[in-house]
Amino acid sequence: MNAITANQVSARFDIQPAKEPLSSEERAKRMQNPGFGKVFSEHMIVIPYNEETGWGKGVLKPYGPIVLDPAASVLHYGQAIFEGFKAYKQPDGSIKTFRPEANAHRFNASARRLAMPELPVDLFVEAADLLITQEQAWVPDAVGESLYLRPLMIATEAALGVRASKEYLFILIASPSGAYFPQGVKPVTVWISENYVRAAPGGTGSAKCAGNYAASLVAQKEAKAEGCDQVVWLDAVHRRYIEEMGGMNIFFVYKENGETIVATPVLTGTLLPGVTRLTLLDLAKKLGFRAEERRISVDDWAEALRNGTMTEAFACGTAAVITPIGTVKSAHGEWKVNGGETGPVASKLREALLNLQHGVDPDPNGWMHKVC
Repeated sequence: MNAITANQVSARFDIQPAKEPLSSEERAKRMQNPGFGKVFSEHMIVIPYNEETGWGKGVLKPYGPIVLDPAASVLHYGQAIFEGFKAYKQPDGSIKTFRPEANAHRFNASARRLAMPELPVDLFVEAADLLITQEQAWVPDAVGESLYLRPLMIATEAALGVRASKEYLFILIASPSGAYFPQGVKPVTVWISENYVRAAPGGTGSAKCAGNYAASLVAQKEAKAEGCDQVVWLDAVHRRYIEEMGGMNIFFVYKENGETIVATPVLTGTLLPGVTRLTLLDLAKKLGFRAEERRISVDDWAEALRNGTMTEAFACGTAAVITPIGTVKSAHGEWKVNGGETGPVASKLREALLNLQHGVDPDPNGWMHKVC
């Protein structure tokens, strides 16, 4: 397949491709073991916004640094949001993205919370399609591999007054991603944080904004110091109820009255409404499990493991898809989940989702969006 042609481009974008593109050999070298978020494709898209004129014309241009005034609002008041979704190679050689409209809607929800302008959903999707079509040679072939898309928006007005910026920049970059677990899916050890919270009622917990992640890093360092891979967040009010794991939504598997139940914490406004979370709730039902949202406390978690009603726990997100939890630690002790091994329900859900995204299984819900 070739890069974009003139008749594939709308009037909303200028195309300024790299004058000296990488050779296929150099690109293959960079894609050999890309990991996650370490290697970037050759182009990016930028779209400017001005309060008086609205969204301007977008540009596809070579990937590279952006110029910011030292007084740019994002550097002082933190108006910065982002999203993440993926493009997958299909068996027939075509490329599709997974539920990009859902990411566009969540992007706009984040924008509203941070007093930023919304980007039209069709423009969000068109920008992604344009970049992927240009960079289609950067989409890996194997199941479990993908081209990760990172849309972001930052406030760029040079002004030191504490108010919403009048100027913004939407940026879209792409990163080829290998299998998140190249040696196979391995359960992680998690630390229940009692000293820090991720979000509070009325805050920005349901928005995917940069400040949420900055505030989480100290707790992640605490988890590492305790010999753990990730942190589990509790609610800010009671410090009892499970909310998320790191930047991922969390799930629990129960055996109750002969039925397998896949449960996740109910959305309260302090949790991120993950697209993978929403998808897994649907896929769980299709696989014959009962799927539901619950309010689950730390004590509930420990007791359910002790009495055997909880059989698995795992987290989910765009990057890793599903991450099993094998060991839980806190200041009060630790316990194992499923003997520290990956459980069958997590494995089935992960396989079902990957098979759908890579075109191995049918897509009855129309979640896959064809790009090229």
